[in-house]
Amino acid sequence: MTKRILFLINPVSGIGKQKTIEKYIESELDSHKLSVDISYTEFRGHARELAGKAVGKYDAVVAVGGDGTVNEVSSKLVGTDTALAIVPTGSGNGLARYMQIPMRLQKAVQSLNYFIEKKIDTMKVNQFCSVNVAGIGFDAHISHNFEGRKLRGPLGYLQLITSEFGGYQSETYHLKIDGQEYTRKAFLISFANSSQYGNNIHIAPNAKIDDGLIDVSIIHDFPKINAPAMVFSLLDKSINKNDNDEVVRAQKIEIEHDSALSAHIDGEPVSLGNKATIEIKPLSLKVIVPPAHLIENSILDPIKEIIPNITENFNLENIWKLKLMEGLG
Repeated sequence: MTKRILFLINPVSGIGKQKTIEKYIESELDSHKLSVDISYTEFRGHARELAGKAVGKYDAVVAVGGDGTVNEVSSKLVGTDTALAIVPTGSGNGLARYMQIPMRLQKAVQSLNYFIEKKIDTMKVNQFCSVNVAGIGFDAHISHNFEGRKLRGPLGYLQLITSEFGGYQSETYHLKIDGQEYTRKAFLISFANSSQYGNNIHIAPNAKIDDGLIDVSIIHDFPKINAPAMVFSLLDKSINKNDNDEVVRAQKIEIEHDSALSAHIDGEPVSLGNKATIEIKPLSLKVIVPPAHLIENSILDPIKEIIPNITENFNLENIWKLKLMEGLG
């Protein structure tokens, strides 16, 4: 039976990869399996509006964009039979990376032919929906300041982080986590449905997207001199072993703060007011995932196919870490 899918393309997301998407839709999709419609978003919130209208009419809505587009689309698909699919073209692509969706557009589009569905948890953060990671503190501060910047992608984030890190002050938060009270002076607090923000930066390495729990990662106030070690632990999935990180798994978190909480929801800046409630919604969203043979096992796989043995000749991942250390030092 032919599946009906709607592509929602954000023409301004990330670093511009989405500009070639239509040629892959034409060349890579099996017309015997899939019936395709295409729409372009025109303003913030438009993907949410179009996704809402697609529920019940389409078997899947394909978010072609970054984490913000994915969030908008998924927020209208939670609790429905219409699945979310992702063709990642954003700056971080957090959920896509966690779900092992290929970063190359051609492979991501090819994956849709197999229409493999997986149910995942979502989070409700006050009135907002989150499918990946939400947070308060430094990461939210960066999200609010990153909005509208011309330099996108990992380098844009790195530039902003290095410029803002030195002057940022940790704050004290009052939390109730599954009924138990906590008061913490924290650099940031993340509410993780998946393990990573995006760009393979893992804030909650053991988080699982279908376990009915939120991994609350509390990064305590720490000496700024320890920043390089913190960065390395985010990259090598060991942040949960750092003495400055406290992880609590829970279904419901309540927060009170003396001033309005600046937050991010899947990387997008929001304000939560003085109180926030975060709750898990188990297995509430269907997501299209790739078949095993299309999964890229390394972030350098696309590069290795273009230039064979590049990682053996140039230790790129370690070079990237050294650049980050230099920027934060």
